[in-house]
Formats: sequence, C-alpha cells, structure tokens
Amino acid sequence: MFLKDAKSLPDFERETLAGGRVAGVDEAGRGPWAGPVVAAAVVLDPADLPDGLNDSKKLSEARREALYEVIQARALGIGVSIVEVEEIDQVNILNATMAAMARAVAALPLAPDLVLIDGNRAPKIDLPTETLIKGDAKSLSIAAASIIAKVTRDRLMRQLHDSFPQYGWDRNKGYGTKTHQNALHCYGITPHHRRSFKPIHNML
Repeated sequence: MFLKDAKSLPDFERETLAGGRVAGVDEAGRGPWAGPVVAAAVVLDPADLPDGLNDSKKLSEARREALYEVIQARALGIGVSIVEVEEIDQVNILNATMAAMARAVAALPLAPDLVLIDGNRAPKIDLPTETLIKGDAKSLSIAAASIIAKVTRDRLMRQLHDSFPQYGWDRNKGYGTKTHQNALHCYGITPHHRRSFKPIHNML
C-alpha cells in the first residue's frame, strides 16, 4: 500500500481541539447477510499515537492485524461490543448498530470527555458526542476504532467459517458475494444468517 498525500490521512486535530480524553467509535458489519455487527470505542494516548492508522477499509488484512496489536498495547482504553444476529433481527440493523456503539463506549475502562462517532447518527449515551461523516478517514481515534471493530469481526467470521465452510465467510465475511449466494441456494440458511435482511427473508 502507498500513501497518496498526508492530507488524505486521518489526524488528531479534532481530539486536540476538544481537549481531555476523546473516544473514537466505529462499527463493522452493518451490510453483511450473516454474522454479528461489532462496534469499538478507542481512547488513544496523545503522547503515544501509533503510526499508520487509517480507515480499516483502506488497509490490507495483514496491516489491520498488525495495527490491532499496536492499538491494544498503546491505547489508554478500548471497549468492544458484539451484537448477535438474534438481536439484529429483533430490533433491525440500525438500532443494533446504535446499541453496539453505546455498549462499546460503556465497556471503556475510563470515561471519555467526548465521544467522536463515525457517521451522521449518534447512539443515546450520557456523554458529549460529535458525529463525523467518513470519520474513519479523518480522525485517528475513529480510525483506531474501525481497525479494532473490523479485526474483531473478521476473526469471528473466520471462526464461523470453520463450522460452515461452504459459504466462504473466511473471504467474504458474510457479505452477499456470488459464492455466498450460490451456497445459500445449495445449502440453505444457517443460524448465523440475518433473517430480517431482504435476500434471506425472501428465501424464507
């Protein structure tokens, strides 16, 4: 991977302007047909910012895995929440994502003074919040959270792949690829599929 220019990379400017402890929050897995949605909240140490943080989608799997370990070792606090398929189907994916974000913040070992949230919608939490569209490409804290959430979910999907290898979840992570679609038609729906999602609902 190469870097086009520094202006396209996330920075720590919003966190510095806010002062105090700032948590970045992001999620992984809103769109897939199978598996949980995962959210992470990360409070970085302003005096020990890891190099190379970026939107997890712009990083290779190997780079995400390496940065995951760096963030785990150097962040002031990390909170992770996993919302399973049953809850997604019960409350819908938007509400499940908001719940995951709120629980990730609640799981932090220290209370932040501000919560920076990727996107344009904030969960209901008793802390000051600020939303930031495409925040994972703008804020180092949100970028760190995107990496923690993405790696956590990818590892879970690889574990599920061991029990259901025909769906290719080690590669597609539950998204509706051709391999996944073909496997659904051949082998049917598993307990890990989101029945509230239209492609799965239509099959039922």
